Amino acid sequence: MSATKAADGGVELVLGQRDAGLAVGVVAILTILFLPLPSFMIDLGLALSIALSIVILMVALWIRRPLEFSAFPTVLLIATLLRLSLNVATTRLILSQGADGPNAAGHVIAGFAQFVMGGQFVIGIIVFIILVTVNFVVITKGATRIAEVGARFTLDSLPGKQMAVDADLSSGAIDEKEAIRRRRELEEESQFFGAMDGASKFVRGDAIAGLIITAVNIFGGVIIGVTQYDLPFERAMDTFVKLSVGDGLVTQMPALIVALAAGLLVSKGGTQGSTEGIIITQFGNYPRALLFAGGVMAVLALAPGLPLLPFAAIGGILTSVSIALTRQREAGARAAATAKTTQAVTAEEQSRQSIREQLKTTEIEICFGKQISTVLMRPSSDLSQRVAKMRRKFAKQYGFVVPEIKLAEDLSVPSKSYQIKVHGTVVASAELRLGDVLVVVGDGPKPDTPGDETREPAFGMKAIWVPDIFTNALKRDGYVPVENTSVLLTHVAEVIRNSLAQLLSYRDLRSLLDRLDPEYRKLLDEICPSQISYSGLQGVLKMLLAERISIRNLHLILEAVAEIAPFSRKAEQITEHVRMRLASQICGDLSENNCLKVVRLGNKWEVAFHQALRRDPKGEVVEFDIDPRLIEQFGGDLARVIQPLMDAGHQFVLVTAAETRPYVHTVTERLYGTLPVLSHLEISRGVQIQSLGSVS
Repeated sequence: MSATKAADGGVELVLGQRDAGLAVGVVAILTILFLPLPSFMIDLGLALSIALSIVILMVALWIRRPLEFSAFPTVLLIATLLRLSLNVATTRLILSQGADGPNAAGHVIAGFAQFVMGGQFVIGIIVFIILVTVNFVVITKGATRIAEVGARFTLDSLPGKQMAVDADLSSGAIDEKEAIRRRRELEEESQFFGAMDGASKFVRGDAIAGLIITAVNIFGGVIIGVTQYDLPFERAMDTFVKLSVGDGLVTQMPALIVALAAGLLVSKGGTQGSTEGIIITQFGNYPRALLFAGGVMAVLALAPGLPLLPFAAIGGILTSVSIALTRQREAGARAAATAKTTQAVTAEEQSRQSIREQLKTTEIEICFGKQISTVLMRPSSDLSQRVAKMRRKFAKQYGFVVPEIKLAEDLSVPSKSYQIKVHGTVVASAELRLGDVLVVVGDGPKPDTPGDETREPAFGMKAIWVPDIFTNALKRDGYVPVENTSVLLTHVAEVIRNSLAQLLSYRDLRSLLDRLDPEYRKLLDEICPSQISYSGLQGVLKMLLAERISIRNLHLILEAVAEIAPFSRKAEQITEHVRMRLASQICGDLSENNCLKVVRLGNKWEVAFHQALRRDPKGEVVEFDIDPRLIEQFGGDLARVIQPLMDAGHQFVLVTAAETRPYVHTVTERLYGTLPVLSHLEISRGVQIQSLGSVS
């Protein structure tokens, strides 16, 4: 732990020093504008400026996308400020110490003056003017125009690209993380090209400033040399022009390199890959063009008056490259044909084994008829997003992630209907009315608007399909119209609740156990598999989910299993013990405002269910044997009490003895599948009880 903290502290220290170093560097560049520097510091600064420009050019050549160098505008500003600061510093040295000789402004400027001009300042002036013209008129102007147009088109196309991302998200082609990444990339792209549009002005201003500074150095240096140092005019011209032009050449070289890097960066556009890869690949796609160019060079080599060697050498190189590329493409075509043949053979082999794929079933699938699929599965529909939200809600409520819900069109389904499949089996189906809304009325009054009577698909309550043009009128009358997507999702959610036990797979169990804290991992290792197998633990969780009890508090479930597992191996008994330990959670989920509404099982039926239990010599329950006539009587008594409460909209539970609770639930779930059945031991302390009656 201490080593980790020390490492984190070291990283933070390095990052802090890096930030401080950048700040110190910028302040140092600004300081050069005002404080004089010795000549060796000038040499170091000029070398640094040249090295920085070369690094910028190499990065611009090798990046795959312009956004990979999104810091270019900031780097360009710092590099430009560095060159201008060095220009001011060299101007100060040239004007103050230029009479001392060619090394007055440092050895770098003197070396460039000697190397480029060859001792003749007229040549230097001409070369300098040409460099400024190339930089200012050709490279900088073109890069500025490309950056301006790129920024304009990027900003204009931004809304359309964002709508495309939203459409892909709605259709389910991408998930939310990918949509967030794409939106962030679009924002960065617009900001980058906007910044490049302004940063290109730095390059133009740098070229103009270099020209003006050089002219000032020449004019001011000659005047100072003649008036203050009493130099002859010719010597003053020779000395100060060489120094000024050498300074201009040293400055214009990195400026030209950076301008070239800016042009390469903005001209890359939407192409992917490094610059040399793009150029070589695209030129290599047309070997006949290279062959034709080689033929033209050969003709020029034989033309009278032109030198034979350079034209013949270049023509031979182009012809050789063209022949090599043609052979390479032919070999690639043969390899592609071979790969295609191999793929066809592989596909044929896979088609023989395709029955294995057909044996795989989707865990949850919604199959739409032709007519409703055109509406609910179109790209602009929000069905996919709402299904994803529903899965997140189930994960939070029940403690595990339900499988992906597949949306598909099935021609075998009636055009206005849909089917819900669980593990490939149709468990529910219903019909939707496009252009209508569903009004659930139950046993209440019906609306005055025209409509067709039906049954709400999720709970089977009485409802009416009403044309959606009457939606506002229904709301004014106090009814709640439900649109088609909500009707479908409510039905799907109810089917999933009824199928939770089937949907908890062994893979889901392992995923839940892998996310446990280390302490509970140790507890799990103690009880599994020595006291209960993993499949047995899965069976306990399935029994809980079958009665819609959440397994989100998995650590409490493991603790309860660890308490009972050494004494009982029956999953039913383990589940009942776990339910008692989860009493607070169960009552909290079923109560309203900390008030639990209950219907008690009367003494007559408590005794009847208790007498139906058959035990072994050890007193363990081994069988539940009850007269079928009693089951019919129990169903009638239950309906007389339960049905009015359900029609009134009450949320309540049926309470019975702990020993008979599983068997009471077995009977009631056939009649009322969503009715919770609790034992007296599962009612937690502090919960207020409101009795609604008893079944007697």
